[in-house]
Amino acid sequence: MLPALRRLLEHVSTLGAEDSSFVGSMVATRMSTPQLRLANQKQALPRYVLITPARNEAQSIERTMQCVISQTLPPLKWVIVSDGSTDRTDEIVTKYLAANPWIELIRVPERRERSFSGKVQAFNAGYAQVAGLTYDVIASLDADVSFDDEYFAFLLEKLSEDPALGLVGTPFKEAESEPYDYRFVSIAHVSGACQLFRRQCFEEIGGYVPIRGGGIDYVAVVSARMKGWKTRTFTERVCFHHRCIGTAERGIIAAKFSYGVKDYVLGNHPIWELFRGVYQMKRRPCFIGGLAMMLGYICAAVRMAPRPVPDVFVAFVRREQMHRLRRFLFGTWFTGNQTPAQSS
Repeated sequence: MLPALRRLLEHVSTLGAEDSSFVGSMVATRMSTPQLRLANQKQALPRYVLITPARNEAQSIERTMQCVISQTLPPLKWVIVSDGSTDRTDEIVTKYLAANPWIELIRVPERRERSFSGKVQAFNAGYAQVAGLTYDVIASLDADVSFDDEYFAFLLEKLSEDPALGLVGTPFKEAESEPYDYRFVSIAHVSGACQLFRRQCFEEIGGYVPIRGGGIDYVAVVSARMKGWKTRTFTERVCFHHRCIGTAERGIIAAKFSYGVKDYVLGNHPIWELFRGVYQMKRRPCFIGGLAMMLGYICAAVRMAPRPVPDVFVAFVRREQMHRLRRFLFGTWFTGNQTPAQSS
């Protein structure tokens, strides 16, 4: 084998310029295969890290781990934070660590109750683990979702194509509910099931804000737009959420009621909430779900529930909502990332 290779090299060295050019073009042609082009594209994509807070997710986390491990473009690091889990969550994660050294499991002390502010604390514990790494994108990933093996490569490509994008994601689908109709839901919102932030954007908004009643993902999305970043859900892909959102420790009607309370404290305009409640009436559970949501909003308004966000945030949210509502009622429905200030 070695003598034959040596003779080939000697032969190439004796070729004239024209012949050498031909050999070079043949080599270049050989290298320009679709697989090589795809590999080069993926090498040029932003480097990313994942953080997953997980509290008693034994039923779902293995599916999520298999999806991440099978990605054509795996993360630089994936920190899974066991948030005081008392089931087999830690055991399931541990069995994947040896074969995948880029996955790290850390554990934070058990809390008495489940809360969204606790989820932020768990996320921040994972965030501290990537502080010394060089990366471009940071993602928050729920422990009960699944997706195809090109999922992150697809979203990273979208970020690389538009430097103004600060946050991207995809729609999610649940087993017992219909996917959102994006004629009526803005693609500027990014679901909390999986949010990919450009690192600069995440740092500018100060990360996730711990809010006990929830809405941490929503506040992050709005804060990014307030800082001038574009946020976008790309409907070409979808992730599957394997537990109905908000029902981890309560029923779906109670969850809808709490959504209404959350809508009030996060600043939704009353007129917007009325239309939102009517729209939700056609989703399961039909009628009663939307009614529970509106009742939650009214109850919060009557008792003047304190808001965990500043007045400027509420004003920004209401301005966006009324702009979109006017466009829907009297003109082209607002489906992009344009704010009232940008459209004037």
